[in-house]
Parts: sequence; structure tokens; C-alpha cells
Amino acid sequence: MKLSGAWLDNPATQTVLGLLGQAGHQAYVVGGCVRNAALGVDVTDVDIATSARPEQVMELAGAAGLRAVPTGLPHGTVTLVCDGQGFEVTTFRRDVETHGRHATIAFSDDVAEDASRRDFTMNALYADALGHVIDPLGGGLADLHARRVRFVGTAAHRIHEDYLRILRFFRFHAQYGDPARGLDADALAACADGVGGIDQLSAERLGAEMRKLLAAPDPAPAVAAMAQCGALARVLPGADITALAPLVHLEGPAPPRWLRRLAVLGGATDRLRLTRAETRDLTRIRAALAENPRAAELGYRLGAELAGDICLARAALLGHPLPEGWQAEITRGAEARFPVRARDLPHLHGPELGAALKALEARWIASDFRASRATLLG
Repeated sequence: MKLSGAWLDNPATQTVLGLLGQAGHQAYVVGGCVRNAALGVDVTDVDIATSARPEQVMELAGAAGLRAVPTGLPHGTVTLVCDGQGFEVTTFRRDVETHGRHATIAFSDDVAEDASRRDFTMNALYADALGHVIDPLGGGLADLHARRVRFVGTAAHRIHEDYLRILRFFRFHAQYGDPARGLDADALAACADGVGGIDQLSAERLGAEMRKLLAAPDPAPAVAAMAQCGALARVLPGADITALAPLVHLEGPAPPRWLRRLAVLGGATDRLRLTRAETRDLTRIRAALAENPRAAELGYRLGAELAGDICLARAALLGHPLPEGWQAEITRGAEARFPVRARDLPHLHGPELGAALKALEARWIASDFRASRATLLG
């Protein structure tokens, strides 16, 4: 198989690959860029694997006038900056000893040894500067074309190295797997056996994976499998998957919003490190779901985007169809402007003024935004 595309033909990419190759070292683009290009998915980051040792990479970069940043020298990674673009260049590695996420590694000259320490077969693919794909372990290309997410080697061993791979397995299935195929049975069994290890993971890592998983086009089958094997309860205690598939159906072609999907799952989010903005919006969604305000009022109070999240989530949770014209109602509310201002009540000040404005606003909302300024002040 031969890949092509602007990401590979990019002069900066070719410069870095050529820098290493012309010095007699093996150099390949690797991992996500190869996987995505082969699947016709946008390529964002381009990582490079090489037989050159880190100090050799830095020496070559210096001689060529490229900036070299020692971002992970103990792990063999140097970031080269070419034409303003950063490329992580990592020396082939093999595991000497594994102890959780942090392994003792040794540098290698064998691309197959490097491939054997990666997580999934579809990520253990390499390509040279001309785009020719190399599958050192065999089976990676077949798995990729079949959209089959399979661990490299023994699933239990890969999971024991890093328990975050349990979540990555479900996330990769949601993003790249074939929904009709289902999940790999051996991998599912290994995930079920290893769910206790999720408790060792940081909130930052769990949150990052859940964001990506719930942002997939249809995460419902993968999340259902997570629940079945016990992984979901470790991440979102008390979560209920019942409304997730109906929500995805109701969303239709709308861009997926991971926080909306998190809201319908429910459960405690203590194991996720949410930002302040995410916590605020999740709280607003859950509060509105409990209070059940009209679509137009939601649009006015919270804006069109968050109001849309709430209407979709409410319909999914209740098992009801979306009411006709719901989006127009949200827009109407979002564009409505309360006609009374503080200057209209010059005789009031401080808390009394605030209370009066709030009461008038409530009357105006109850009138479906129709009461005029004169009516409200009369």
C-alpha cells in the first residue's frame, strides 16, 4: 500500500525524513498519521520513528540549521522544528522491563521491535518518505482495512503496561472500528479482568480519553461495552447508558458535543478533571433537565448552543420526539432582548432595584417575551 497527501508531500516532512535517511538511518512516519491517511481521515500530527539515536538526531539537526528540542531524551524523543512545524522524532525502542506506564527501554535498530511495543496493530504501521507502508508485525494493515481494533501481542500484557489502554480500546473502536463487527472478544475479556487498574489513573488522563470517546460519531456501542465489562462504573460511577444511543440518533448530522453526551450518561464526574467552563455547563444542563423550562426560555437564559444540548438531552432521556420547531424557538429566545433597563426605575437602588428587575424579567419571560416595556412598567 502506498500513501499520499499534503501531510507527506509537505517540504518540512520531507526535509526531516531526508535529513535522517541521507545520513544512513532508517526513518519512517509512524502511528496515527499512517493510520488516518490509510483510512482517509484528516492527518493532524506527523510523528517520525528512526534508527538514529537522540544525540545523532540533534547533531544532524544542528548541522542542517534546524531547531532541536530535547522533549523526551530518556525515551528517545527529540522535537525538530522545520519551517515552523514541530515533528516528534523518536528512536526505535524495545522494552527491557515494564512496570505500569513507565517502562525501562533500550534503543533498537529493528523497526519490528519498535512496533511490538505499541498498543494496537493499526498503530504499529510505518511509511517511508515515498509513502510505502511497512507492516513490521504483519496483520496491522489487514486489521486497519477491516476496521478491527486489536492489541499488539497479548491484550492482558498490553493493558497491564498501562491501564489507560482499556479506555483507549473503547475509544479507538468508537473512532475507527467497524460497528457491525463488534469488539474483539479477547480484548474485552482482558479489559474486564483489568478494570481495577483504572483506579490508578489520574483524572487528567481519564478526562482526556472520555472527551475523545464521547466526541466520536457514535460512541454508544463502545460505551455499552464499557458498561458491560465494568470499566464505565470505574470512570463514571452511577452512569446509565440507556439514553446515549437515542441521543446520538436525535443528533442526526449535528456535530457531536461530548459534554451533552456526558450529561445524558449521568453519574459522578469526580474521576474526570473537568475545566471550570465544562463544570459550569454540565451543571446548567443537569439543572435545566430537572426544571424542564421551555425551549425559548432556555435560548434566552443560556444561549442557543447550550439550549440545544438541553433539548436534545431531554428528548433522549424522556424517550420523546423533539417538538416541531424547537430550534426556531431556541433561536427566538436567544435573540430576545429584555426591554427594561435599570434607568427605567430611577426610584430604586441596590438590592431593591435588582429584585424589581428580576421580577419584571420573570413577567416578561412568562408572557413569552411579548410584554412591552410600557406594559411591564405600567
